Amino acid sequence: MSRPAIPKSLALQERAKRLIPGMNQLLSKRPDQFSLGVWPGYYSRAQGAEVWDLDGNRYLDMSIAGIGANILGYADPDVDGAAAAAIKNGSSCSLNCPEEVELAELLCGLHPWAEKVRFARTGGEAMTVAVRIARAYTDRDIIAFCGYHGWHDWYLAANLGTENALGEHLLPGLDPRGVPRALAGTALPFRYNRLKELEEIVAGHKHELAAVIMEPIRNARPDPAFLEGVRSLASETGAVLLIDEISAGFRLNTGGAHLTLNLEPDVAVFSKALGNGYPVGAVIGRDEIMDAAQKTFISSTNWTERIGPAAAIATIEKHRRLRVADHLMEIGARVQEGWKRLAQKHAIPIMVGGIAPLSHFSFNDDNASTLKALFIQMMLEKGFLASTIFYAMYAHTYEHIDEYLQAADNAFSQIAEARVAGREKDILKGRPAAAGFSRLI
Repeated sequence: MSRPAIPKSLALQERAKRLIPGMNQLLSKRPDQFSLGVWPGYYSRAQGAEVWDLDGNRYLDMSIAGIGANILGYADPDVDGAAAAAIKNGSSCSLNCPEEVELAELLCGLHPWAEKVRFARTGGEAMTVAVRIARAYTDRDIIAFCGYHGWHDWYLAANLGTENALGEHLLPGLDPRGVPRALAGTALPFRYNRLKELEEIVAGHKHELAAVIMEPIRNARPDPAFLEGVRSLASETGAVLLIDEISAGFRLNTGGAHLTLNLEPDVAVFSKALGNGYPVGAVIGRDEIMDAAQKTFISSTNWTERIGPAAAIATIEKHRRLRVADHLMEIGARVQEGWKRLAQKHAIPIMVGGIAPLSHFSFNDDNASTLKALFIQMMLEKGFLASTIFYAMYAHTYEHIDEYLQAADNAFSQIAEARVAGREKDILKGRPAAAGFSRLI
């Protein structure tokens, strides 16, 4: 099968490059993160687990699932129905929507430790709201963090005056240009399962620490004493323990992954899967901490629209009713097992990681970026949007997994032959996949 013809998609990419700095709004959806020249980049329609590009090519999406936002699948009828009803009845007006109260009650019911909620519309801004609340509550400045938490100043400040502090936190090369230099030293990173690194931060900033921020889980399971140690250190210093559930939330259960891990935070932040692709973010937390939002100024017009909360309510109700997390875990496990089996079959060195619903693999090879682009190219030829990342959706079926792994078997076979012959770059039709953040040219 030849690769899909995508003249309309490629033409629009060229137009976008002239008009939009970086081509689009999200690094993770930029075509060069896959393979510039073969990745279609734009869609005309999406339904379930299927996507159609601008040129009419149909794909089964076995890649990033809207970068983790579309947990049920694309154009889910129940969620879209709730959003359509919200639009029909007026998406916004001079009064507040009742859905935000219903959603607050629903989130606190899922997380009994939480008592109050504030809403936003994206993950990054919700995290920034949470950081502001933590600093207002403690009257302190320093943030200790673990993982990736967005693009705002408070986070990128970690790279001010350093070589690349965030390089160990999933996304290397983030330039803090534009972040006030006065914020240097206000965000200090520690690594997952490295409790000693957090202990060192606490030792140097015990009375300045406003919050300890971390994702509950991402690539590795927590060591038995790690989460307990983080909770204890936050409590001992009076810092707010803030858990970022933007990626992990609703993957392991209906709610935060911290529930499964028996970790009780002070504040937790949700977005992505919360609205199945509709813009909504939530900050939930303990009464006295959340009330600090009234001691500072946190306010935005579009946080009062009703579509996001209506979509979130419909998503949560369906997620809970259908036990969606169980399906995501099973689907993701089958994909991970398939990758390992195929890599062994074709003698291709790969590393597989991530929790099952947020799976990824990487080629352990000097030409890893080329091999990634080759895999993407070969899977596109078979009718799959696929990368080295697989985010599970409820719309994915076991038949989809079987079809995907059959195509991956063929792709791994071709890649193995190319590696032996040293022809990886010769058969690449697009560009090697970009690593981390780099300027698009």
